[in-house]
Amino acid sequence: MKKIKESELILNSDGSVYHLNLKPEDIADTIITVGDQDRVEKVSQYFDSVLFETQKREFKTHTGFYKGKKLTVISTGIGIDNIDIVMNELDALVNIDLKTRQVRDKLKSLDIIRIGTSGGIQDFVELDKFVMGKAGLGFDGLIYYYENEITHSKATKRLIEHLKLSDLKPQPYIVECSDKLSELFEHEIQVTSGITATNIGFYGPQGRTLRLKLQDEGFLDRLTSFEYNDFKVTNLEMETSAIYALAKMLGHHALSMNAIVANRSTGEFSKNPKAVIDNLIQFTLDRLCKL
Repeated sequence: MKKIKESELILNSDGSVYHLNLKPEDIADTIITVGDQDRVEKVSQYFDSVLFETQKREFKTHTGFYKGKKLTVISTGIGIDNIDIVMNELDALVNIDLKTRQVRDKLKSLDIIRIGTSGGIQDFVELDKFVMGKAGLGFDGLIYYYENEITHSKATKRLIEHLKLSDLKPQPYIVECSDKLSELFEHEIQVTSGITATNIGFYGPQGRTLRLKLQDEGFLDRLTSFEYNDFKVTNLEMETSAIYALAKMLGHHALSMNAIVANRSTGEFSKNPKAVIDNLIQFTLDRLCKL
């Protein structure tokens, strides 16, 4: 079996994976990801006990128990570049023998749930409510660096025709969430299901402009009007599509739960965004106990 080179799978002197500073025994099979490192403690404060803590750069990790279920919460930082690091290194922890540098014969699937803030783009996406991403729509191009056959090809084709994007921009893609995880959340009254769009920036890529002129001023309007199988693009953020894509390619289950703190359609912003994300944290923790 092929041995992975030291330059490809970089380990710290203590044997932990390079960026996350984690060893296999440090994580649970159910992983919560958050963007903000300060949000890790906002999640783990509800744990019955915290067994393990570490931090390297923006990657902060707490592992513990919530109502008897072992959970890990880890901060990813903002953006799909960090997601590429987090997802690959989490997979390495469970599916590569770090001592022999060989892929294990028996592969493990992790359950990975993103808890994040997001902006709605439809008038029916209410402030202070939650959106579950039934699919991730990526404008980041990350998926095309890997061999894959995981995109929802019909939806992706329709989207490309609908948006009429410049050839200078990455081709978008659509990847569906884990059915196993979505079943935990989709029938709750405070949850709206839709397509979560992932952009590579907060301003221009999401149709915002301060002093710079946008190359495509009609992008957000066309995105809002796209619909496939009764689902519309409900919200914008900066990580979901990469989590879905890498999870599916690596054989893991992934779901993105979004606290809606802004609505681009109505121009509103939440009066208490901290309370909204705290409500989503507690709501998600309780549902994960059913796994």
